[in-house]
Amino acid sequence: MSSLPWKAHFLHGTPGDDQVGGSSRNVPGACWSRVNPDHMPKPVLRMWSDEVAVMLGLEVAEEDVLSGNRLVTGMDPYSQRYGGHQFGRWAGQLGDGRAITLGEVEADNLILEIQLKGAGRTPYSRFADGRAVLRSSIREFLCSEAMHHLGVPSTRALSLVTTGEEVIRDVMYDGRPAPEPGAIVCRVANSFIRFGSFEIHAATGDLTTLRALVDYTIEKHFPNHSSSCDDELVEWLIEVADRTSLAIAHWMRVGFVHGVMNTDNMSIHGLTIDYGPYGWLEGFDPTWTPNTTDASTKRYRYGQQAEVGAWNIARLLEAVAHLMEEPMKLNLVLDSYYASYQEHSHKMWSEKLGLGRFEDSDNELISGLSSTLQLIETDMTIFFRLLSTMDKPDAEHLRPAIYNGDGDIPAEWDAWLARWWNRVNGAPERAVMMRANPKYVLRNWMAQMAIDSAENGDFSVAEELHQMLKTPYEEHPTHEEKWFIKRPEWARNRVGCSMLSCSS
Repeated sequence: MSSLPWKAHFLHGTPGDDQVGGSSRNVPGACWSRVNPDHMPKPVLRMWSDEVAVMLGLEVAEEDVLSGNRLVTGMDPYSQRYGGHQFGRWAGQLGDGRAITLGEVEADNLILEIQLKGAGRTPYSRFADGRAVLRSSIREFLCSEAMHHLGVPSTRALSLVTTGEEVIRDVMYDGRPAPEPGAIVCRVANSFIRFGSFEIHAATGDLTTLRALVDYTIEKHFPNHSSSCDDELVEWLIEVADRTSLAIAHWMRVGFVHGVMNTDNMSIHGLTIDYGPYGWLEGFDPTWTPNTTDASTKRYRYGQQAEVGAWNIARLLEAVAHLMEEPMKLNLVLDSYYASYQEHSHKMWSEKLGLGRFEDSDNELISGLSSTLQLIETDMTIFFRLLSTMDKPDAEHLRPAIYNGDGDIPAEWDAWLARWWNRVNGAPERAVMMRANPKYVLRNWMAQMAIDSAENGDFSVAEELHQMLKTPYEEHPTHEEKWFIKRPEWARNRVGCSMLSCSS
């Protein structure tokens, strides 16, 4: 990283904090605070993404830099200030409590921000220690890269470094804190600007800083747009809404549940960001959420992610409305979001089912499938992958996707398959289906196996998953018996598999 041409666009383009570092505090009138990473006692590089390194133009992995122990010429590290609505309620100032951006680099005509997660306290840490544990760091590294290769817009992960120290965490917030190994992930994105980055300034009435942030964001990251008038702002926000709807449609396609869709976790670029209590559907259940904090209301359940996306877009619009002469024009953005999501969703389902051109009557076919899959516990990933290889409408072909594999298959399955087979005229677009229905996704139990091994010093399982998930649509016959299987029974109710919290 010493060889990279470091930039500080965000610091130069937006208002910041006069104080460097310091204790947790309110930081009015600022988009960021300068802060230096803490020193880590014994950093060891454990995981590395060759692809991200090539994207950045890196040839060497430097443990001391990737842990924050050494800053190189051109770095000007900072943490971002933002607010957010958490579980539907305004939470005030939040900010990067354990994320420290080292700076930006320009590669392939892109501005890429490079950030360390878990590198120490910042003015936004509140009562926390600014650290991250190995458990959550493995989940973030693997999922960032897996999502990218699934075709889902996502932040990327360059490296994972263990720090040589122990971090105290209460995994399930049940009064049983325990030490865990610490780690730092180096993650990369166009930027880490969030919906909440704009909300915080609108909420405090600081329209000067809000205007500066909007101007900077459009100039640097959306150069095809302008902030010069209401109509231009609306066009920019329509693009943000479209990117957001596309990301969520992809989540639905692969069965991904973000788990904590607060507005401070929503990227202005439409990237999947902040991998915390996420999960993939095992049994197909639209009401499932992996986040124990959300267990009572299930606000962020799989089947409601598109609606939450709209709610979050509305909060962003409320913030930007303060800069507009005719804020009612922003209604066009929300209308655009719904239309965009419907378009992306129709395309997604057409590809998953090999339908070709989407027809209005296909909505009934899709809703019928959702109901049918809930009649008996059915693995979503395996079902759709097997459907992609079906040469006749036979429910027995799909038996490996059923958890009670020896039981009777509901008659409704054969009825639905007959309707689908008739819809595709006995010739589904198989090649399209195979590209839309992955064979391998990062199930929580798989990540937990990698974590269990890594906590004992063995990163081979994590690396095996990292490499396999680079090509999730390929067959990988040597991995099939190990990874193309339903959730093992031991994982059904295990913490880290079926139950996750925000603790990391």
